[in-house]
Amino acid sequence: MNATAAMGAMKLAFLLVRSAPLALSLLAAAVPAALAQEARGPLRIEITEGVIEPLPFAAPVFVSETPGAETYARDITRVVVDDLTSTGLFRPIPESAFISRITSFDSPVQYADWKAINAQALITGSVAIAGDGRLVIRFRLHDVFAEAPLGEGLQFVAPPAIWRRIAHKVADAVYSRITGEAPYFDSRVVFVAESGPKDARIKRLAVMDQDGANLEFLTDGSALVIAPRFSPDGSRVLYTSYQTGFPQIYLLDLATGQRRALSNQPGTITFAPRFSPDGRTVVYSMSSGGNTDIYAMDIATGTIRRLTETPSIETAPSFSPDGRSIVFESDRSGTQQIYIMPAAGGEARRISFGKGRYGTPVWSPRGDLIAFTKQNEGRFHIGVMRTDGSEERLLTASFLDEGPTWSPNGRVIMFTRQTRGAAGAPALYTVDITGRNLRRVPIDTAASDPSWGPLRP
Repeated sequence: MNATAAMGAMKLAFLLVRSAPLALSLLAAAVPAALAQEARGPLRIEITEGVIEPLPFAAPVFVSETPGAETYARDITRVVVDDLTSTGLFRPIPESAFISRITSFDSPVQYADWKAINAQALITGSVAIAGDGRLVIRFRLHDVFAEAPLGEGLQFVAPPAIWRRIAHKVADAVYSRITGEAPYFDSRVVFVAESGPKDARIKRLAVMDQDGANLEFLTDGSALVIAPRFSPDGSRVLYTSYQTGFPQIYLLDLATGQRRALSNQPGTITFAPRFSPDGRTVVYSMSSGGNTDIYAMDIATGTIRRLTETPSIETAPSFSPDGRSIVFESDRSGTQQIYIMPAAGGEARRISFGKGRYGTPVWSPRGDLIAFTKQNEGRFHIGVMRTDGSEERLLTASFLDEGPTWSPNGRVIMFTRQTRGAAGAPALYTVDITGRNLRRVPIDTAASDPSWGPLRP
């Protein structure tokens, strides 16, 4: 079975090791409060604006319960550790420091041995290959100082081809248990993969896991493509292509590979598309007769509505999570600034008032913040502000940072960072909304224009 077929056939049945209520709370990943309520005991990370000391945890290699499971056990454990470490909230204790060895998933835990090496959390697990060839992964999270499991254990059953997804699911469960935050590891990012010299770039659409693994190209590079955007359910991608010689918006179905132009009105160019929260509407910019305004299109019928009508440039629209408002950038005040208007169009209010220029605004999935690109005094920044423009915080600063996109839980922002000079190239970076934990996404290609997709089912 290939990976695509395996994903379609997978049954991420969160089977109970002991407790049905816990299994149901994890299955309802869209309701993180259920996970937070289940997290009992003193083991907890409270994420604030201050300096956070990473929580030391131990994750012994999962036990192999059947022949042939050893490689899966080792690889799954590695991905779980990497996911948690990447947040900057967790610090893995090296295996060389371990006193106890986990030889059976059901063996009693020697908590004193883990206390001795200052582990606060312990993750134990096992991997088996069932008679039908599927992987059976069990795991538990332990509070070392309380000397008890934190909640009950869980079991995942899935085809071997998607073992990495199961590892992300395990890490998501641990992350949510300890932080109270919604998960985000089992998600994907669509972006533009770039190659070649600066004056002759080849740009292809590509998709990858949020950690840079499982890179897959979606276009062949024969036409320049920019600004891909995931649909709310992760099944489709909007993007702008120069296939006809000028920018036009296209819609790509990831399951079938079919693509179609959404707008090809003579004498116009369309760009900067983004889905509405229900996935039925596309909001975008259209330039006609030397004027650029924001429009909305019903995907099913093709009906178009004009949302702005000014002599200025209006672009980079993004819906609020409730679909009632749109944030966008405009130079109607004389400089590039951020505005919010009703989703049906109408009077817009400016929310950016700091020094410099503001662009590419994107509404947080939580609805409380707007991320943006800021240019001021020769430097570019990724920042966030409240929806009324208050509490502006700049999270990064460099020669060129741009194009923020939110993780599904609204905790992390991914963006493009471009280096200087003729040999400079774009790369993808992530940063926490507190400004901590700036990291480069490890992929073997120059990359730009990321769009973070939803948590996968």
